[in-house]
Amino acid sequence: MISFDKLIENHLQRESKAKQEGRYYPSEIGMCMRKIWYSYKQPIPIKMDMIKVFEVGNILHAFITNVIRSEKNPHVELEAEELPFKIQMSDFWISGRIDDVMIIKENNKRVLIEVKSTSDLRYADEASEHHVLQLQLYMHAMKIYDGMVLYIEKNTLKTKSFTIPYDERIAADALNRFVQLHRFLINNEFPKPESRLSNEKSWMCRNCEYNERCFKDTPEI
Repeated sequence: MISFDKLIENHLQRESKAKQEGRYYPSEIGMCMRKIWYSYKQPIPIKMDMIKVFEVGNILHAFITNVIRSEKNPHVELEAEELPFKIQMSDFWISGRIDDVMIIKENNKRVLIEVKSTSDLRYADEASEHHVLQLQLYMHAMKIYDGMVLYIEKNTLKTKSFTIPYDERIAADALNRFVQLHRFLINNEFPKPESRLSNEKSWMCRNCEYNERCFKDTPEI
C-alpha cells in the first residue's frame, strides 16, 4: 500500500547545511536572538512537521500570487516576486531570496507585501512585531516606502491585511540587531534569552526547537 505521508516527506526532505557566520538572513531578525545564535553555533535539524508547515506557507503564497495575476483582478499588477535581497555591511552581509514578499501596483503606487499564513485570524489584531521588523528592512533596502503585512488563514483562505508605512527608525533597529548578532557570534558570546524575558514574545518559546537547551543553559533569569 502506498503511503502518501511518506511520499510527501520524501518530496520535502532537504539537505541540512551549516550556516556561515557573517552571512545572515532577513527572515530571522525578528526571532529570539538566542535562537538565532543556537542555529549557527549548535544547530538542530529542522523537524519534518515544521518543514510541512513552511511548505503550507509556500503554497498559500503561490495562491496569493495567482490571485493578483488573475485577469479577474485587472486593477492590480504583480511587479515582482521571490526577490533577491542583499545588504553589505562593514564586515558581514545580509542576503537571501524573499519568498514571501511581492511588489504590486495599484493606481501606479508600489506596495511591498509580506504574506504570512496563520491557523486562526482571530489572533491577528495587528501585524506581528517581528513581521513588521522584517518588512521595514525590506522597504529600506528596496526603497519602497509603502508596505503591507497580509495574513491568510489556512483553513478558510480568509485574510487580514495591515498597512505598514516605512519607518526609518525601525529599519535602523533591524540593521542594529544584525550588528548585535554578528558580535555575539564572532565573540562566541551568549545572548540573553529574549523571548523568555518578554511576556509579549514568550509564545516563541513554545515551538522553539532549542527550548530545552535554552532552559538548561540558563535555568533562571
